[in-house]
Amino acid sequence: MKGGPRYNLPFRRRRERRTDYKSRRALVSSRLPRLVVRGTNKHMTVQLIEAHPTGDKILASANSMELVKKYGWRFHCGNVPSAYLTGLLVGLKAKGRGFSKAVLDMGLRKTSSGSRTFATLKGAVDSGMDISHDEKIFPDETRLRGEHIVNYAKILVKDHEAYAKSFSTYIAAGVKIEELPKHFEETKSRILQATVSVVKSN
Repeated sequence: MKGGPRYNLPFRRRRERRTDYKSRRALVSSRLPRLVVRGTNKHMTVQLIEAHPTGDKILASANSMELVKKYGWRFHCGNVPSAYLTGLLVGLKAKGRGFSKAVLDMGLRKTSSGSRTFATLKGAVDSGMDISHDEKIFPDETRLRGEHIVNYAKILVKDHEAYAKSFSTYIAAGVKIEELPKHFEETKSRILQATVSVVKSN
């Protein structure tokens, strides 16, 4: 580690590559809640967070596993379609609690146009949230629906070993990968219907 009288030791979370304080300061200065998007290979977690001197306050949150437990999602929880649905879900939750504006917080992860992060943002925007963005960064509709995954499966289907290795989880569960786009629309519809029911009951 560097040393010397003029060396300033970075904060622990910066050393651990968990927080970019310069970026965080700019986001907090907007005085808007942050739509914090974090993903692993298997899941997406999205939270609407408000900064306070005593610590961050979570206003709304959603995890892609909710899609499975509450809305019947049968496919992978870390792909582009599930990222979109998780963003849609957290956006609807936030709006139901009276929050309609936010800024995107991507953390330290570098990303590119059409990525899961921007699929999540697209879901939140489609829920009716006001979040500054450029339409060019969003995945196209075919990727949101998972059609690129279906096309990939069609290429692999001729190689039974490669197909079985890539889609073994679906095969074991009796799920047909070709049904992904249709299942995406059905799950999206269930999320929207459930939200409408909650609003009416309140």
